[in-house]
Amino acid sequence: MSLLDQVKADIRFTEACQSCINCGVCAAICPAADYFPYDPRIIMGLVIEGNEKQIHDLLSSEDIWYCGQCMSCKPRCPRGNSPGTLISILRSVSIESGLFQNSEQGRMQIRIKRGIGHNILETGYCVHPFRLDPKQHPELGPVWEWMTRNNGEVYTHFDDSFNQEGGRLLRKISSQTLAELKRIFDISGCRDLWNQIEKCQVPDDPGRNTKN
Repeated sequence: MSLLDQVKADIRFTEACQSCINCGVCAAICPAADYFPYDPRIIMGLVIEGNEKQIHDLLSSEDIWYCGQCMSCKPRCPRGNSPGTLISILRSVSIESGLFQNSEQGRMQIRIKRGIGHNILETGYCVHPFRLDPKQHPELGPVWEWMTRNNGEVYTHFDDSFNQEGGRLLRKISSQTLAELKRIFDISGCRDLWNQIEKCQVPDDPGRNTKN
């Protein structure tokens, strides 16, 4: 199956990319386009044009990883397209085909998977105080480092249920809920994407961990 056929095979494609007229409204409203060399209008055009070489280059590029998935483009498109959804499809195909390894932004997916992804399955939170390494975020400064070292003392000032069983803020997530999250990851196909991401070879990645 060609890369373009894989993109079109996604159930979301019909809604995402119907009949773009290249008006540029999506690019005008896009927050990412203000900060990165990114233009959703161009990406829509490349997919509609359907040149396999261009699709290959697109899936290997940085471009598809700049979108913040805010979906500001969707309600403003005069033809009912959803460039943000198309970007999501392209990212999935990029990972499934292994082409994500060809771009720096694509290779960042492995760190996101090992960071936020593992946090969700192991703690129930995207970000958890026990799992933050100040060495990886020196830009946050010494106060953050101190808070990380003393998180038990700090966070109990906000809520006394911190890391405790119960139903309040910062609680310890139950084993039953964590098992349900893992089941969702398996059924939704997320685990398959994880396994594909772990095949990425990043020579300078000191945190390589094949845990999945």
